[in-house]
Amino acid sequence: MQNRSWLVRSLISTLAGVCLIGAAPQPGQTGTDSLSNTQVTIIVTGLRSHDGLVQACMTSHPDEFPDCPGKSEDAYRMTVSASGDVKLQFTKVKAGRYAVALLHDENSNGKMDRMLVIPREGFGFSQDAKIKMGPPKFEEAAFTVGKTPVKQTIKTRYIL
Repeated sequence: MQNRSWLVRSLISTLAGVCLIGAAPQPGQTGTDSLSNTQVTIIVTGLRSHDGLVQACMTSHPDEFPDCPGKSEDAYRMTVSASGDVKLQFTKVKAGRYAVALLHDENSNGKMDRMLVIPREGFGFSQDAKIKMGPPKFEEAAFTVGKTPVKQTIKTRYIL
């Protein structure tokens, strides 16, 4: 009888654990409102040519901005053809603070080409944040995503 009650308690504990796992938020979620249907639209202006691609990354992690190394589940990436003014639409964006970095990869090689340390291809940041002696800090480019759609215009900048 004692073995049977141990078995029943074990079975109940296991079922309770399975129920809790099924109710847990999905990775990247912190609760029921963290995954919204909010859309973020980025309008890219000032491309100097229709060559290549526009690569964009939107992240909520300051330590991943502007490089977006691909570690975070909360980073949204998009690559589209450079076709004059480009419109990027990120859908189902979680609520939070984000910053966008983009690259006009004119030769489609997947990286920012440089002459010494000076960028040879176009780039831009949300809030149209300016560069100083390097890229802007996350907070200079950050914007808030809530329940209403967000629209940002980013002007592509070229140094060379």
